[in-house]
Amino acid sequence: MTVLTRSTPATLAAVIVLVAAFVAVGVSQFKLTIGGSIALYFVVWWTLLFAVLPLRNQPETRPGHVVPGQDPGAPVSPRLREKAIWTTLVAGAAFLVALAVFPLTGL
Repeated sequence: MTVLTRSTPATLAAVIVLVAAFVAVGVSQFKLTIGGSIALYFVVWWTLLFAVLPLRNQPETRPGHVVPGQDPGAPVSPRLREKAIWTTLVAGAAFLVALAVFPLTGL
């Protein structure tokens, strides 16, 4: 995971590859259109992003490091690259479960 989160291009490439794989499964196995598969995956990903964002956040507790005007609950290190990959994986699983449970053929 740390190799993928070292740089933004590596994280972006990993997310694109994973999304393409999940969309390809939706198109080939569940007979969705490419546009429908991308749209559904995007909605699932964006919804789950808000569930993943607050996980493992530690607020800044050192008074000398708090900038005037900064929210006291702002995380020290938000780890957004790591959360993007986790969101992509969790959204992929939820996407495939939704496709298996709901008959969305032809979306």
